[in-house]
Amino acid sequence: MTSADMLAAWHDHLALGLRRSPHTVRAYGTAAQRLLTRMDLATWDEVARMPATRLRTHLASRRADGLSNASAARELSALKGFIAFARAQAGHAVSEPPRLRGPRIAKGLPRPVTPDDAVGLADTVAELASDDWIGARDRAVLLLLYGAGLRIAEALSLTGADLPLGERLTVTGKGGKQRVVPLLPIIREAVADYVARCPWPLTQSDPLFRGAKGGALSQGVLQKATARARRALGLPDSATPHALRHSFATHLLGAGADLRSLQELLGHASLGSTQIYTKVDAATLLDTYRKAHPREQD
Repeated sequence: MTSADMLAAWHDHLALGLRRSPHTVRAYGTAAQRLLTRMDLATWDEVARMPATRLRTHLASRRADGLSNASAARELSALKGFIAFARAQAGHAVSEPPRLRGPRIAKGLPRPVTPDDAVGLADTVAELASDDWIGARDRAVLLLLYGAGLRIAEALSLTGADLPLGERLTVTGKGGKQRVVPLLPIIREAVADYVARCPWPLTQSDPLFRGAKGGALSQGVLQKATARARRALGLPDSATPHALRHSFATHLLGAGADLRSLQELLGHASLGSTQIYTKVDAATLLDTYRKAHPREQD
């Protein structure tokens, strides 16, 4: 088996077995390819038997390349998964990867946009689009992110089989975990408007959101369209498609939603992932206080 065969098997495991997003598959595949090349590994058994000291040496060389703490932590996670996969492929009884602690990462708080800015961003994306159906498409996707809290990959993984949208939508998230999210009328109307305008057939097996040439819509296209709208509205660089999901969570929490319900809506496996939004809401409240309190104006 060649290294290309090994990488192909790893890609298939990530994409088909674990249902990782295309971005994750690409990043984890690149990390595995780099390990095979730099460490001169040619078989599953060689990867499986690689000691923690060699993995630490490889990661040290990556840090010397200028890798940040966050990027180094992601690469370590990718390589641990690859080594565990290699051990399974080589028939080792123990599949756990080497124990190696990653760098500490200071968690930054998500920066939500206001409700008006979220809707304005979606509307402006539609207005600036090169074609009416493309504008309707991008608006529908952004409203799914803000109105239903979907990840970008989740919205783009919807197919014609999900039509027509009802009051609830079953979404498959990370790790193949499914959840049910409610859909507001504005979201259903936006998707229906896009479907009516879309020039491509939307059969049950086809992606719901199509690119200009009929293929699946890519995240990059949506991100570029959002960046144009963001500049037109004078919004900060933090107003990205993913920020709309953050805004969904922050605004619901601020309106009184409990953490357990929010965890279910977001598809978080751990409540700890959801609890960060309590910090976001507190930070927003403090910022409002500082701007509004008369003593702060002195």
